[in-house]
Amino acid sequence: MIPSITQRACAPLVALALAATLSAAEPGWTQWRGPGRDGFVAADWPDSLAPERLEKRWRVDLGPSYSGPVLAGDLVIVTETRDKQTEHVRALDRATGQERWHAEWEGSLSVPFFAASNGSWIRATPCVDEGRVFVAGMRDVLVCIEAATGKELWRVDFMEALKSPLPAFGFVSSPLVIGPHVYVQAGAGFVKLEKATGRIVWRVLDDGGGMSGSAFSSPYLTTLDGVPQILVQTRNDLAGIEPESGTVLWKTGVEAFRGMNIVTPTVHDGKVFTTSYGGGSFLFAVAPGREEQPVEQLWRNKVQGYMSSPIVIGGHAYVHLRNQRFACLDLATGKEAWITKPFGKYWSLVAAGDRILALDETGDLRLIRATPEAFELVGEAKVAEQESWAHLAVEGRELYVRDLEGLTAYEWK
Repeated sequence: MIPSITQRACAPLVALALAATLSAAEPGWTQWRGPGRDGFVAADWPDSLAPERLEKRWRVDLGPSYSGPVLAGDLVIVTETRDKQTEHVRALDRATGQERWHAEWEGSLSVPFFAASNGSWIRATPCVDEGRVFVAGMRDVLVCIEAATGKELWRVDFMEALKSPLPAFGFVSSPLVIGPHVYVQAGAGFVKLEKATGRIVWRVLDDGGGMSGSAFSSPYLTTLDGVPQILVQTRNDLAGIEPESGTVLWKTGVEAFRGMNIVTPTVHDGKVFTTSYGGGSFLFAVAPGREEQPVEQLWRNKVQGYMSSPIVIGGHAYVHLRNQRFACLDLATGKEAWITKPFGKYWSLVAAGDRILALDETGDLRLIRATPEAFELVGEAKVAEQESWAHLAVEGRELYVRDLEGLTAYEWK
């Protein structure tokens, strides 16, 4: 659908309002990929990452989870799956690691056999907003919890509410809150709910659910060509959704092997960058108001991302690839500035200025200076003995590392 003249005329004002509600609500590490959902934080990091510069403050043992930790005031919120049967949310004191509250529910699901080696436990990173924690359970359930007490405020079972099939890989995408609403890729589509009550407002991008559903990417609020929209990457497509009405402003296919579109799309200079397993790396120019060809693919590079959402600094995308190498792509041309030797299978990336912190699934943390001239490793340290697939959380000099057996809090001296 193409936005109306009224929509286009009001777009700049609506965009400002949406941006204000998103940035003003929760400035800290309260959601997937941090304050702006783009991996960036405001921080003054040291010039080195020698092991003695990282002080281990505390550690708490937990059941397995892929959910990244999020911060809510003096609490750090983590999830876990216990005994392959129940899902748990725990609020820990940021200063001591002591548990402040705990919530749980039934949440057993076995992923398909070919993905079984990756585990059948809770996956999505929660979101904290205005005293509430929004948690996605594997069986396509969204639970809203009071952040101060752990009291359950409401719960939506999308299979029951929308008569949608069980997603084969579980509820993987992380919730996004904008103003009075929460948006999720669940219920075999993209869904908007009232955050105060859990009432479903609309659902779009119906994908049929089951094996072909189970969106892996997470939604991202942006403005393209003056039109505010939420970028939604499904297993097969990339789309722009108008946040109020749910209008599909534009949609384009993104090639991927078995629908493995996993990364969160990134916006730079009004253009959308994404990368997929089995497809490649792509840059799109989007003009929702243009009646003919609202989406144009500017270039495609054969290098393939996998699970690691990229960081964009200075017109270059820094991407951890399917072949375990780290690459720098020039967004103007699509050409590689450099590609490294192989590292681990997955990196979670956080940036401040021209520095990137990269947590390898092996438990190795690396500090990198982002420059297109060459790969510049500033330092590295071992921060976990177990596999660390959850996204690193960073706020100021505090670092929270979630491995498959627990959470460790560090302070960067």
